Amino acid sequence: MREHVAKVRHSTQWHRPLSTALLLLLVSWLAACGTTSKVNYRNGRYYSARDMARMKATARSRGAAPATTKSKVKTSTAAGKSKTVARRPTGKALPANVPAQLAAVIETARSYQGTPYKYGGTSRLGMDCSGLLHESFAAINLNIPRSSNEQAVWGEPIKPQDLRPGDLVFFGASPGSSTITHVGMVTEASPESVQFIHSSSSLGVIENALETDYYLSRFIKAVRPRL
Repeated sequence: MREHVAKVRHSTQWHRPLSTALLLLLVSWLAACGTTSKVNYRNGRYYSARDMARMKATARSRGAAPATTKSKVKTSTAAGKSKTVARRPTGKALPANVPAQLAAVIETARSYQGTPYKYGGTSRLGMDCSGLLHESFAAINLNIPRSSNEQAVWGEPIKPQDLRPGDLVFFGASPGSSTITHVGMVTEASPESVQFIHSSSSLGVIENALETDYYLSRFIKAVRPRL
């Protein structure tokens, strides 16, 4: 009897490590089965889902059109430190009949695209609507009035249907207002559309269409600058 019990105990002790090994093997197998769906095979090797996501993101970035990217320029702050500011691509090429001086002014204004709005600002770190025009005309060494009200009388009044690149357009704060609070400069003019560049209080320096309801309802006057 004692001999039989000893055999049973010996058999149980012998099978215990075997059972533990089988259990570990089973857990490992199940874990492997659970992760096979997250492994991808490409170019003769396996990649995790995270690696695949990174590879796809890299492929998308390489295929992006260069025209949608932003270039960067370095500007100087008051403390003398340089700061990198995004510069967006310019608009359409100007017509050949635009005078060279006005073309330089328009291209200078376009180089500020993406600059945030800042009341009283005149740099790439931030500028307001009249500051944008003041700095743009400074590119041809022309010192124009600083405020939009003064700029509104600096030139010859013209009709909206006669607008051309380089003309200044003025707006009120609300539809039907006669008080000038905003100014922009025409960059493109055709029978279909008139585009102007300005420093929007919400979007910064940007080009918009004059014929949109928002700007057309606030339009007050237009002048042709004295050069």
